[in-house]
Amino acid sequence: MSTLTDTPLADEALGRLRQLTGNGEATFREHQLDAIRDLVEDRARVLCVQRTGWGKSAVYFVATALLRARGAGPTLIVSPLLSLMRNQLQAAEAMGLRAHTINSTNQAEWSTIEGLIASDDVDLLLIGPERLNADRFRERLLPVVAARTGLLVIDEAHCVSDWGHDFRPDYRRINDVLAGLPEDAAVLGTTATANDRVVSDVVEQLAVEGDAGAGELRTYRGSLARTSLRLETVELPHPAERLAWLVEHLRGPDALEGSGIVYALTVADAQQVAAFLQEHGISAEAYTGQQASEDRVALEERLQRDDVKVVVATSALGMGYDKPDLGFIVHYQAPGSVVAYYQQVGRAGRGVDHAEVVLLRGREDRRIQDFFITQAFPSAERVAEVRGVLADAGDAGATTREIQAQVNLGLTRLEAMLKVLDVEGAVGRSGGRWVDVPGSTWTYDAERYRHVTELRRAEQEAMAAYGTDGRCLMRTLQEQLDDPDPSDCGRCAVCAGPRYAAAPDRELVRAGQAALRSRPVDFDPKRMAPDATTGAMRKIPENVRVEPGRALARRGDAGWDEQVREEIAAGRVGDDVVAAMAELVRGWRIRPEWVAAVPSRRAGDPSSDLGARLAAALELPWHPVVVRREERPRQADQRGAAQQAANVRGAFGIAGEVPAGACLLVDDVRQSGWTGAMVGGQLRRHGAARVHPVVLSTGG
Repeated sequence: MSTLTDTPLADEALGRLRQLTGNGEATFREHQLDAIRDLVEDRARVLCVQRTGWGKSAVYFVATALLRARGAGPTLIVSPLLSLMRNQLQAAEAMGLRAHTINSTNQAEWSTIEGLIASDDVDLLLIGPERLNADRFRERLLPVVAARTGLLVIDEAHCVSDWGHDFRPDYRRINDVLAGLPEDAAVLGTTATANDRVVSDVVEQLAVEGDAGAGELRTYRGSLARTSLRLETVELPHPAERLAWLVEHLRGPDALEGSGIVYALTVADAQQVAAFLQEHGISAEAYTGQQASEDRVALEERLQRDDVKVVVATSALGMGYDKPDLGFIVHYQAPGSVVAYYQQVGRAGRGVDHAEVVLLRGREDRRIQDFFITQAFPSAERVAEVRGVLADAGDAGATTREIQAQVNLGLTRLEAMLKVLDVEGAVGRSGGRWVDVPGSTWTYDAERYRHVTELRRAEQEAMAAYGTDGRCLMRTLQEQLDDPDPSDCGRCAVCAGPRYAAAPDRELVRAGQAALRSRPVDFDPKRMAPDATTGAMRKIPENVRVEPGRALARRGDAGWDEQVREEIAAGRVGDDVVAAMAELVRGWRIRPEWVAAVPSRRAGDPSSDLGARLAAALELPWHPVVVRREERPRQADQRGAAQQAANVRGAFGIAGEVPAGACLLVDDVRQSGWTGAMVGGQLRRHGAARVHPVVLSTGG
């Protein structure tokens, strides 16, 4: 093997590395120079599976500089997150590289950047994977860029594989880029979270067809041990206990050092945890994929500056976020796999000698994980429905909303399905409309989906065993990622003893439970409804539209949900629930003048019983004017808007005189929202001035 000083390339590469790091004494880590040499001298295809902080970006920055100096075309980097793009642009500019990005936040700059590319004034172009699936970029710019690319970098390459924990369909478009590359273009894939199965899949997708040799994918795998991380797991089944634990360990003289991230599985949990921490004097902010890009950017920058103690985040803050001195990572809930867990904890301790990593395991973890697993792949029947709708639409195609009006599938899942079908060649997109691809050879790969689901279940079980089987925690992470040399770390809670096993303060636990039960769930009214004949979505007239509604709980939350669902099933909710509902209404900025209810199909009609008792508690008139005319299938079993609305239409009627004032419309569980919307519309047609829906819990 060559040394750093026996070739001109090695000397040049070392100079570039020191320019990048700003450290005149910097040297290459194991495999870095090997990968650079493969890319620059052999124009090879390379996969680096290395721990977070190893320096994968240094490989492609140095290689870019050397390739450009040798007359190669620009580097194209496919990178998953905006935060990663910003960090990379700054690093590239430090080396004197002319770096630009095309993403959803800088559309006004696209034309200028296209001109720079055409004049060869771009050394490095960063794009998000979604650009590969955007019509304008894919059809207009991608062929030009791909044909001139000197180096293609696929960052977080495990996203290419649906065997991985974070498969993203847009990454499959990389095949289009590979097909358009010049023959002498180099390719680099990088990841820290790929086990043997994922590596094999990525190798298969990125390797050049033909004989082994220059065309085969060269793989460099290093140890994934993170010596700066101290790992611990703590069993705290109830969320109130975990809220208390967080307050205890994020404030005061014994608080976790520095700033860090608390990971939650859902948007609602991230928001609730952040709010509770704020209420207890801790500088905390929620970070989710539902926030605007500019808001997330601002929060990332605040965390970089230590202007906030903790960011409570979903997985939206993961790959690519680089704060070298991040002091801790705490999981409020466990992710679905050890691989995903390793990826998230890898944010900490990159530039410091010590960082604390704590997993707070809760009883709701498995339920939330189950939801993500079961939602991963649509059924063959649903796919056939969608393709049938498009086949009937012919060349004119159909919009996503038009498709949804004819299939029993929620909008989010439909959009995800169409993206996969588009990437795999079963459907296409033209001018915002979807069309079936005539003569497509695509078939529903039920066997592969079954195998992937089985893998997810196995990963779920491994995550459940993490920290409970007596094995070193770091060794467990390494083994799950098929590290070639796993070993005990000597410092985790298993190796060296726990630090955080003490039960949280009881007063804080009580405060946590009160907080979990005190935050109402607001939901918006339906503003569009499917036409009864055509299924086309049409605006609901304002004179029959209901007002925004509220719920006491959300499906699966740690506040009232479990209790109210048990009591609904038993036929009658308790007095404490009625009192909580009355308090919910009193704290709401509405002025209801009378109360009605949607009669429940459950034994004992707990909805009407609740409505009458709530009316008494609020000292309002009770008017049981809504009647059930027909029994229909459960609304939870209906997925598309057209099916949900049709399932309610005609099922209820109005019997008796409807008062003219504002109505508080009570229901037990809000499934799709169409029952409240359509019954409320009937009440308004019969004279109610306004209708305010209120329910015990939302969700199926």
